[in-house]
Amino acid sequence: MELSVQDRDGVRLVSVAEPRIDAFVAIRFKDRMREITAPDPGGGTPGRVLLDLGRVEFIDSSGLGAIVAAMKQLDGAARLELAALAPAVDKVFRLTRMDTIFTIHDSVDTALAGARG
Repeated sequence: MELSVQDRDGVRLVSVAEPRIDAFVAIRFKDRMREITAPDPGGGTPGRVLLDLGRVEFIDSSGLGAIVAAMKQLDGAARLELAALAPAVDKVFRLTRMDTIFTIHDSVDTALAGARG
């Protein structure tokens, strides 16, 4: 599972480079997210983790479960937000009512602007 990471304006931006988050990659996604969001050696963790799903065209229940698991494994003060959902992915989050659990941004830029503002 290819994920890229950047720290920008106090936000850890995690971009998914795969077109699918499904049963085939869900465990690798969850493990990689655990590595990315683990506390730094100095004990610090990002307050916000922004998951850029702009390249993801498909997500199934295993992928959805992996994203929920990634949220649950965060330190108590941190939160996981989502950005740039394709229409099919957005539909999955709305049908399962996960849009009430996650903050969903139209784009990465919009989410980062909120961090600066």
